[in-house]
Amino acid sequence: KDYGAPGYLKGVHEKYITLQIGKRLAKDLRKELKCEVILTRTGDRYLTLEERTAFANTKNADLFISIHTNANRDSRAYGISTYFLNFSDDDESKYVAAMENATSTKNISDLEHILFSLMHYSKINESSRLAAHIQDSMTGQLVSRGYSRIKNKGVKQAPFYVLMGAQMPSILVETSFISNPRDCRRLVDPTYQQRLSEGIVMGIKKYIRETN
Repeated sequence: KDYGAPGYLKGVHEKYITLQIGKRLAKDLRKELKCEVILTRTGDRYLTLEERTAFANTKNADLFISIHTNANRDSRAYGISTYFLNFSDDDESKYVAAMENATSTKNISDLEHILFSLMHYSKINESSRLAAHIQDSMTGQLVSRGYSRIKNKGVKQAPFYVLMGAQMPSILVETSFISNPRDCRRLVDPTYQQRLSEGIVMGIKKYIRETN
């Protein structure tokens, strides 16, 4: 019932793109890292933001990766960014968080209280390192594969509901802007999706090497 952000191209929606990328990523992680990968959904199924994190917790996951496509009213906006849970003074990060949090069942006014109570338990430092490795590897992979105009928007922090309560390092990847003509055409391309997945895998590998 929640299509996510609408694409610049007719009929393209976030929920389809992110599932396709998620499936590619699961396959690549199983192959490269020989690890167990559990998807929050394998088909056109709706889960609340809170259910996604709870799912990761009940499965005792070691990492939680939430895949999204960014969107903006200005179709010229483009680029790739990776987020981890924290407060933010950055207007753009607040805007993205507000957009992603819109489907939550929680009251937005409760946000600060909820976040304060969770800060003690969250893995902010680990999540920050994971986000940095994934962001650098993802953008680096796309550039090395010949994609032009790849804007590295960097690692950012924002209060995302979908990351709250995660008992493991958790990040949110905004793979590209589905509202941008060039990014949207790339997002529907299986090869571009594969390169994004490969970049995320490379980032996770670097994080594992660093932490171990």
